[in-house]
Amino acid sequence: MINVIDVTDLYHPHQDPGDNVDIIAPYAMEEINLKAIILDVTDNFRQPSATDAAGFYCDENGPREPGIIPVNQLNAIFDTNIPFAAAPYNTMKSIDDKMLWAPKYQQQGIELILKTLRDLNEKADILIFSSLRPVAAAYNRQPELFYEKVNKIHISAGSADPSFIEWNINLDPLAAVRLFKSKLPINIYPCAGYTSPFELSCYNSFWKLENMNYIKNMQPKLKSYLQYVFTRSNRMDFLRAVEEKADESVLEPIYEYPHAVWETAVWLEVSGRKLVKRKSGEYLIIKPDELKQDDDIIKTEMRPCMLSVKDNGGFNFELTSKESNFKIFYRNDPELYQTALNDAFGKWYNSFTY
Repeated sequence: MINVIDVTDLYHPHQDPGDNVDIIAPYAMEEINLKAIILDVTDNFRQPSATDAAGFYCDENGPREPGIIPVNQLNAIFDTNIPFAAAPYNTMKSIDDKMLWAPKYQQQGIELILKTLRDLNEKADILIFSSLRPVAAAYNRQPELFYEKVNKIHISAGSADPSFIEWNINLDPLAAVRLFKSKLPINIYPCAGYTSPFELSCYNSFWKLENMNYIKNMQPKLKSYLQYVFTRSNRMDFLRAVEEKADESVLEPIYEYPHAVWETAVWLEVSGRKLVKRKSGEYLIIKPDELKQDDDIIKTEMRPCMLSVKDNGGFNFELTSKESNFKIFYRNDPELYQTALNDAFGKWYNSFTY
């Protein structure tokens, strides 16, 4: 099993429901030993009128708080007790900032990263689906612990074009500079192509799920959990809410929603699962030992590269045959990748049990 620390900007109510969908995977995959969840928080999004990192108004849905409720719901559904904690709400003040000035409550996320690494006898992978702030601050506090205990850091952020500063990087540019200037082993899965985060390009992990019909066949509690998510429910009895049967009349319009996805590439890489086309024409996400001779693997790569980072967190990369601590995600046929996942993703999520 792969020890995983999951760093996510999961909120309640959701900012991006994809975060709530994505966090199901490490709970459900038997290859993943989920050790901790770090809730990355940006104070802007806790306000009545949220603005993005550049100061532009971006949200009419009002304030939200760290995703304590969805994590508690999933801990209950999967009958486990994955530790979680929120990280600092505001940006780093320098690339060497240990963020010791942050309120104690907000330091819990940083401390949980360090405690998790210290307590492990084996190495862990750190997966970042948010700003890089909690991990950068933890690294600044104990860099030697990171070099001893971190197998790889997987960063779902950045752009193939250094002039386009992607969302997660822009949440805390100094944090990105800190990690990119370290010598840690880093896999980068750009969330944006050359002009947009919704671009199907070779160096971009984005793909679009055409609808959410797969929710119809999910396990009952997960179905109720997603109803709670997509309806932005404010029920106080949030644990009982996932024990109740989902309401098809409420879910019916949700099934038609399209869904933007960036995270799948990371989970496939970390778990070793393969996206394949069967001889029948069916696409599936399978474990390596389920691979058949006539399966056609939808190929992706982690390509070694050299990285030069700018002060704003943007970066240039150059492929290399030399030894490097950086690798970057690549897919040679983004359209096929999207087609395959539109068939395979729902069946993968329908296989999740608790």
